Amino acid sequence: MNHKQRMLSVLRGEPTDRIPFFPRLDLWYRANRLAGTLPSKYRNATLMEMVDDLGWGYHAVVPEYKNVRSIDDEIHRALGIYNLAAMPIRTVLDGVDLAIRQEGDRTIAEYRTPVGTITTVTLYDEAMRKAGISIAHVERYAFQGAEDYAPLEYLFRHARAEPNYEGYRQFADRIGDRGFAVAYVSAGASPMHLIQRDLMPVDRFFFEMVDRPAELASLAESIGGYWRQSLDVAAACPAEVFLLGANYDSAIQYPPFFEQHIRPTLAEFAAMLHARGKYLLTHTDGENRGLLEQYVASGFDIADSVCPHPMTRLSMGEIRRAFDGRITIMGGIPSVALIKESMNDRQFERFLEGFFEQIGGGDHLILGISDTTPPAAEFERLLRIAERVEEFGPVG
Repeated sequence: MNHKQRMLSVLRGEPTDRIPFFPRLDLWYRANRLAGTLPSKYRNATLMEMVDDLGWGYHAVVPEYKNVRSIDDEIHRALGIYNLAAMPIRTVLDGVDLAIRQEGDRTIAEYRTPVGTITTVTLYDEAMRKAGISIAHVERYAFQGAEDYAPLEYLFRHARAEPNYEGYRQFADRIGDRGFAVAYVSAGASPMHLIQRDLMPVDRFFFEMVDRPAELASLAESIGGYWRQSLDVAAACPAEVFLLGANYDSAIQYPPFFEQHIRPTLAEFAAMLHARGKYLLTHTDGENRGLLEQYVASGFDIADSVCPHPMTRLSMGEIRRAFDGRITIMGGIPSVALIKESMNDRQFERFLEGFFEQIGGGDHLILGISDTTPPAAEFERLLRIAERVEEFGPVG
């Protein structure tokens, strides 16, 4: 049974020879490679070569945001839009005059429309590179004030999604049987969620909900046509698992908000994929108390980067009981467990004991690190987790 077969069996609730272990290592690898602190055996290895040698699955869920062919791949980052080579879709903005300039580590984009200009600024500096971070920071959001509603509506009404299936196929071929080559659609789970997480600061979003609800709703509606076209185009690509939506927290995407603005679009896309024999993954890496019931009702298949206590208030056992085999957990080991300053060796072993007790029979679990393996992680602890997986034995 190869890694991909093992993951598919987990999704279907079928027996497996062991729990799949798929730690996300991209940030850890980049930071330690740059610092010259990779384990000596892997000093000259690629991440894929290292993972193959260790016998672990290859985590191919979150895209390599900085693996770009040109600035066109990432210039729309502050709009929540990417055109990365591995994505199943690419976005085209018609009727928009785009001007780009670089000022040191900053990228300034001006979107000139007949009804106004939107300006965004993103930052990617040396400190971020040393930390292994691959996604640029938004310094200036697209939305600055009420005057930006009209040009943003124009921009999204003139956006269209095109297939990028060949780019996705090349990505999937590279991953092979190492695991799921997840088709990344969008970190925004819905038009309103895209506005909240990408187009404006979160505090400004909540002010707009109260001060200008009609304008906010109109902007979400203007995104809707492009949004559904994106889902239609993506669903037709030759992928088995798709990512839509990321970074939920019960304080921001609180249960009524999630129910109204996120759950319907996740359910819609899940139904679209299920009709084709495919699966939906969403990135649930925040504080999930109060949201678990919403997740189940959304109908998605994989809760990626589930992060339990001590980083959040929910235990792994509570999450498992709420999902009850209806959602597969991907992740589960909180990243702080890999850092000695957060857990000493005795505490780490005690944590592992409790964790493996709470996963019960180990079904519907693809074990990994939530959200990601940090640069300061102890490599020996990853090896220890892999040992515990072997000790746990077959599932089902």
